[in-house]
Amino acid sequence: MAQEAATAELVPAGERGATRIADRVVAKIASQAAREVLREAPQAQQVPAGGRPHATVSVVRRGSAPGEAGALHGEARVRVAVELGYPSDIGAQCGAVRRAVTERVRALAGMDVPEVAVTVERLHSAYSQAVGQGRVR
Repeated sequence: MAQEAATAELVPAGERGATRIADRVVAKIASQAAREVLREAPQAQQVPAGGRPHATVSVVRRGSAPGEAGALHGEARVRVAVELGYPSDIGAQCGAVRRAVTERVRALAGMDVPEVAVTVERLHSAYSQAVGQGRVR
């Protein structure tokens, strides 16, 4: 026991271990960031509850120099699939999702995010939600 304590004192804190964040955790961070941004969109009420953003990530890990403060844990390339209300400014919403995902993943996972690809899977129109209404042209 005394030997373990002495060993811990000799090894600097930055060299004792490593932090590894699972890809699915990074994906959840990205999904939540997108969800929060889209919740504030003007046509957000048109998107059904099941239309939540879904993210997938590809993480490239890199080691940092021991004890290096503020070192990033690697980089994450993120793909986010969203459903949006229509009519709306689709480009502005996608840009807001990109910014939010980049900032949140960097802040919480300590990863650089060089790419966020946003895919709009479905548009939900207020006109198509009327009961008994046929095809919208």
